[in-house]
Amino acid sequence: MEARAIKRYIGSSPRKMRLVVDLVRGKNVEEANSILQYSKKHAAKVVEATLNSAYSNLVNKLDAGRVSKNEVKVKGAYVNEGPRMKRILPAPQGRAYRIQKRSAHLTLVVEEIK
Repeated sequence: MEARAIKRYIGSSPRKMRLVVDLVRGKNVEEANSILQYSKKHAAKVVEATLNSAYSNLVNKLDAGRVSKNEVKVKGAYVNEGPRMKRILPAPQGRAYRIQKRSAHLTLVVEEIK
């Protein structure tokens, strides 16, 4: 059985989020939590909260009740690009530079190991 959690409109660029998500893909939930807890990246906090949400969704979905975090692995983890906020930065000689503030959508899928 599998469950998923989706976090949208994260204020970090998808490229920076993928560096963190690649660390936990394929690992069990307990190991992934320990990796994320000691990561220095800002995106690790968001990924850790979403991972815990996906695990809770799986526990709520199962009829048997509680399942250990060692018995659940991260089946899929991917980051898609969200909408961009376009801003303008004043530049010399009356020009204006465009700044794009990117956002990301994170999806985590966890499954029970048989």
